[in-house]
Amino acid sequence: MKISVIGAGYLGTVHAATLAHMGHEVIGLDTDATRIAQLAAGTAPFHEPGLAEMLQEGHNGGRLTFTTDPADVADAQIHFLCVGTPQSKTANDSDLSFLRSAIESLLPHLRSDALVVGKSTVPVGTAGVVESMISATGAVLAWNPEFLRQGTAVKDSLVPDRLVYGVADGERGATAAALLDAVYAPLLARATPKVVTNFATAELIKVSANAFLALKLSYINAVGEFCEKAGADVVQLAQALGHDDRIGGKYFHAGVGFGGGCLPKDLRSFRAQAQSHGVDALDEMFSLVDGINADARYRTAETAVRLCGGSVAGRRITILGASFKPHTDDIRDSPALDVAAQLAAQGAQVTVSDPQAADTAWLQFPQLAFDSDVDTALHGAELVLLLTHWPEFTSLDPAKTAALVQRPVIIDGRNALDAAAWQAAGWDCHGIGRGGSSPGVSRTPSLGSASSGGPAQTVGSASSGGPVQTVAAVQSGSAV
Repeated sequence: MKISVIGAGYLGTVHAATLAHMGHEVIGLDTDATRIAQLAAGTAPFHEPGLAEMLQEGHNGGRLTFTTDPADVADAQIHFLCVGTPQSKTANDSDLSFLRSAIESLLPHLRSDALVVGKSTVPVGTAGVVESMISATGAVLAWNPEFLRQGTAVKDSLVPDRLVYGVADGERGATAAALLDAVYAPLLARATPKVVTNFATAELIKVSANAFLALKLSYINAVGEFCEKAGADVVQLAQALGHDDRIGGKYFHAGVGFGGGCLPKDLRSFRAQAQSHGVDALDEMFSLVDGINADARYRTAETAVRLCGGSVAGRRITILGASFKPHTDDIRDSPALDVAAQLAAQGAQVTVSDPQAADTAWLQFPQLAFDSDVDTALHGAELVLLLTHWPEFTSLDPAKTAALVQRPVIIDGRNALDAAAWQAAGWDCHGIGRGGSSPGVSRTPSLGSASSGGPAQTVGSASSGGPVQTVAAVQSGSAV
């Protein structure tokens, strides 16, 4: 089938590459000429495991092309809308300006037998607006939400855990579903679960899923704070709870909090939608979830201040991690960079190391030093914080690492290290929510007194009711 993918961000690029891999003839469209030139040459413009190889495969096979001219997609029968819907700069709502612009550029080139498929994450009711915009062309609409996770997006596209079709009633809906079945035939042949529903349900599924994941993460972070104060170990507690299949162990790890371009944005959009529909309980619940996430970052910075004797001014601090999670170079709303910026604002000499994101991050955080070489970044550090659990960091040899730093003190902001091994190598190791007697987990500060400084506050607060924007979110922006 001839398919166009409109928007060449994370979602659009991965979707276009995987559709070509499935045998379709795919053309990607975007207004960013620099990005399109990279993609047209078969080069990935960002780090995502497996994507570069798939782009090259599509390029070499002639099944995958890219353009900046909307007229070039006129002969496609199916058009996937994969543009960004970032959070509004002034509120919790989603900014749909990119989506509207994409549809307006597509309208003159839509065939009467075309299918327009929304994949962007949008507020409930958006599909109805899009349907009215395209109705005069004769094209039909479906909403097919994406469930990609950065770091595993290629796998999630080729082996999804479900497909969701939001379609209209009657013949138009049946036509849309049949065309989507043809697109996803290789996936359906493997018995991938399929849910066919109405537009509103399809629109809500993605944000509901992400809001729930955020709830689960903030829950275990709040329990982690309780564990620290009660002398319990949140890692062991989460392991025990995770054995209950009603709860499960995924997205259940206490740490410095979640970030990225999806979870925080979708959580706030969910709040705004609930509020606009009069469901105040959801708005209030997820306002608290958002606040707990911001507080996790604040408390991590506060711990760093305490371990430096009440002030980080002039201290050499190394942050391991810049991306919001491993296996991506995405720094949007990165907890690691948020904490780094808080400490730098208090006068710390902060060096950040990341195997993929350093080249992107230094442009947006000029107050921080960056070094992709972890040994160089660690040299002379008085405090180390592991905030993104890249394998390159979790596999560090604690004895060799101790020889590089000035003082062997580390905050394991992801509870990803073998604390006993690090303690045995002479490290003062501080996990998150590990107030119990777990081997090798220190509960006492190693440098100076326990008085805390005043880490830079996040923008907004846990109880403000408005958008909770962290330092990293404000600096990095929210474009896909």
